Amino acid sequence: MYKVELTESYFPAQGGPEPAPMTIGHMLRQSVAEAPDQIALRELSYDGAIARSWTYAGLLADAERLARALASRHAEGARIAVYANNVPEWVLLELACGLAGVILVTVNPAYQKRELKYVLEQSRSEAIYYVAEFRGNPMQQIADAVCDDIPAITHRILLTDHEALYDGENSGALRNPKPGDAVQIQYTSGTTGFPKGALLHHNGLVRNGYDTMTRAGMERGDSFVHHMPLFHTTGCAILVLGGLGRGGTMLLAPMFDPAMVARVIERERARFILGVPTMLVALIDEVRRSGRDVSSTRRMMSGGSMVAPQLCRDAKAVFGAPIQIVYGQTETSPVLTQAWFEDTLEDLTETIGQPADHTEISIRDPHDNHVLPIGEQGEICARGYSVMLGYNDNPEATAAAIDSEGWLHTGDLGRMDARGYVRITGRVKEMIIRGGENLFPAEIENAMLEHEAITEVAVVGIPDEKWGEQVACFFRSSAEKPLLADNLKRFVRERLSPQKTPAYWISVNDWPLTGSGKIQKFKLQEAFEVGQYEPLK
Repeated sequence: MYKVELTESYFPAQGGPEPAPMTIGHMLRQSVAEAPDQIALRELSYDGAIARSWTYAGLLADAERLARALASRHAEGARIAVYANNVPEWVLLELACGLAGVILVTVNPAYQKRELKYVLEQSRSEAIYYVAEFRGNPMQQIADAVCDDIPAITHRILLTDHEALYDGENSGALRNPKPGDAVQIQYTSGTTGFPKGALLHHNGLVRNGYDTMTRAGMERGDSFVHHMPLFHTTGCAILVLGGLGRGGTMLLAPMFDPAMVARVIERERARFILGVPTMLVALIDEVRRSGRDVSSTRRMMSGGSMVAPQLCRDAKAVFGAPIQIVYGQTETSPVLTQAWFEDTLEDLTETIGQPADHTEISIRDPHDNHVLPIGEQGEICARGYSVMLGYNDNPEATAAAIDSEGWLHTGDLGRMDARGYVRITGRVKEMIIRGGENLFPAEIENAMLEHEAITEVAVVGIPDEKWGEQVACFFRSSAEKPLLADNLKRFVRERLSPQKTPAYWISVNDWPLTGSGKIQKFKLQEAFEVGQYEPLK
C-alpha cells in the first residue's frame, strides 16, 4: 500500500513518474514482442471445452487483418457498434478498432429495440457487428428491424460470417491513432434516464487495465477465466486490455456458469478470477458442492458492491485467496480505487481501497466543491489520465460532470481516512446496483409511464442478500381493476432488458412527499423493508 499521512481528503497521484501514453496497438505489439508464441486467448464453449486458440502473434495477425478490413469500410474516426456476447470476434474487433482508428460503440446483448435504436442513433454509428442470438434474445432480428429505420447504418455484419467480416483486408491500410484519441463509446445512464455515451480514449483504457491488473498481481503466463460481459469496461478494459498488457492467457467464456467456470479453473490451473459478489457466491457454492480443485487460484477480484466479511472468509477457505475490491465507473476507464492484497479484513470489506496509480482522488463538498477534512462525507471526485474525453454530443452533461479544474464528479458519496482509504457512504445519483449492474430508476420510470393505466411511478432499490439490491416499482394506477404483476412484467420487458425489470410491484394510493411535492423515495424503501407494503403477486 502507499504510505501517506493526509491532512485533508485529497490523495495526490502516486506510483512515480507517469508512464508514456499508449495506444491499443502499442500495448498489443509490446506483448507480442515479449512472448509471441505464448497463448493469449482461448475460446471456451458453453461446456468449458477449448473451441479455438490464439498465440500472441496469431492474435496480432488476426487483429491486423480485421483492422485493414475495417479501414477499407470505415473512415478514421467512424463509429461502429458491437452487439454480441463474449466471443473472440468481439475481442478482435476491439483490438482492430484500435489499429484502424475506428471508434467502437459497445452494446449490451440484452438490449431490446428501443434501447438499441437510441444507442445507434446517439452514437452516430454507421455499422453494426452482431451475433444471431444470445440467451434467447433474437439479436440479429432485433438489429435488422432497428437498422431498417436508420439510414446511417451502411453495414450489418455477422461476427460469425468471416468472409464478410474480413472482406477488404487486402485493400485497407492500418492507421496510427494517438494515445489521446477516442477509441470507444460506452453508455451509462444518468438521473434523467437518458443514457450518456462516455467517450473513452486509448491511453485511459490501456493504462487503467494494465495498472489494475498489476496491483492484482497478474504475471506473464497467468491464465484467467473471463466471463464478465465484454460491453462493460470491466470486461473489455480490465480483463482484455489489462490481461493482454500483462501477458496473461485469457480463457474467454460465452457467459457466466459457475459449474463450467469451476471445471475450467481446475483443468487449466487458472491463477486469477474476477466477478461481482453474486458470481463469487455462486462459484464458492459450486466448488463446495462439486469438490473441484481450485487451489491454483492466487488472486480474486470483485466490485460493483461491497464484499461481505463472510464472503471474503469463504473465498479464503475455498480458493485460498482473498478478494480484492475495486471501485470505479465507466467515465474513468473504469478503476478509481483498489484494495491491496495485504489489507486487513476490515479494509477489504468496509473500504474500496486506495486510489489507483497516477490518479488523484478528493472528497468534496457537493455544494461549493471545496476539499473536505479527513473523515467528512462528500462527493468522491477524480482527476487523472483515465478520465473520459466527455459525453458524446452532450457538452452540457460533460460540463456538469467535469469541472473547470479537471475533476470528474462521480455522483457517489464517501469518506477518506488519513491513509487515503475511501469508504462509500451513499449515492448522490439514484443508482441501483443489482448484481454489479448499474440500473437507473428514471429510465425504468420513463418506460413504465408509457403504460396507459399508470399515472405516477417511483422506482427504488431494495436491499437483497443475493443481488445486493433488487428493483421495486411503486405506482399509482387509473385502472378500474387492479393491475397484475405478470402483465406489468410483460409490458416492461417489451421496452427494457431483463435486468431492469422490477422484482417487486407495489400499488399505492398516495406518496410520502417533501415540502416541495417531490416523492421521498427513501421513505418508500424504509416502509417496504418493515412490511408496510404488500407486493403484487
